[in-house]
Amino acid sequence: MPAQIFSDSERPDLYDRLDELGDVWPEFIHHDDVVNEWWPLLHQRLPDFQLILYDAETDTVLGRGCTIPVAWDGRSETLSGVIDALPEGFAAEAAPNVLCALVAIVDPRQQGSGLSRHIIEGMAELAGRSGFECLIAPVRPTWKDRYPLTPFEDYIRWTRDDGLPLDPWIRLHARLGAEIIGIAERSLDIKGSVADWESWTGMHFPQDGDYVVPGALVPVRFEGGFGRYVEPNVWMRHSPR
Repeated sequence: MPAQIFSDSERPDLYDRLDELGDVWPEFIHHDDVVNEWWPLLHQRLPDFQLILYDAETDTVLGRGCTIPVAWDGRSETLSGVIDALPEGFAAEAAPNVLCALVAIVDPRQQGSGLSRHIIEGMAELAGRSGFECLIAPVRPTWKDRYPLTPFEDYIRWTRDDGLPLDPWIRLHARLGAEIIGIAERSLDIKGSVADWESWTGMHFPQDGDYVVPGALVPVRFEGGFGRYVEPNVWMRHSPR
């Protein structure tokens, strides 16, 4: 039997095994205060919208996808990022009409096996089953950390000779039918003291200024003893399946 998608509510036993997934993120990504405040509520309040990729034949938890229903007026200029989608989704001041992807990860030991598409397709199918207009995703470009000084708006438009996006993660979304609809200028906003950043990165930051940090899509700015990393993502829209 191929890998299957289950929600947290369908398989709470698999949710309890998510710590079996290897960490795919640089350490500093785990220190966004807004994300850390709201993330546990995804499982507590919205278990039907959190997905787990599982292989029953090998009894292996392969990946994870998290989403949240939000209200969106269809204009790219009103899109924010992950750290705004989380509180806005839980506030529910307006009836949600789209499903917003928050993260889609595959265990690093399984990467390169084509499993990521199953999580994205599972999200789009969830959007369709739930009656939402579309799935929107703040996509974190896989290779942008190789080009941290390149303007984000330029990088996301780079293509290969076949016309597909150069970035592998943007390319996968495009192959599944998604279109770029805008830039999430502030999808994450991570702040910490110099000591924090040195512990997160193993680097030294002896003076104020912009630093290229491994795993960061754009430079980290240090000023007055503190560092701040504001991560952009690219918004992509999938039709519901």
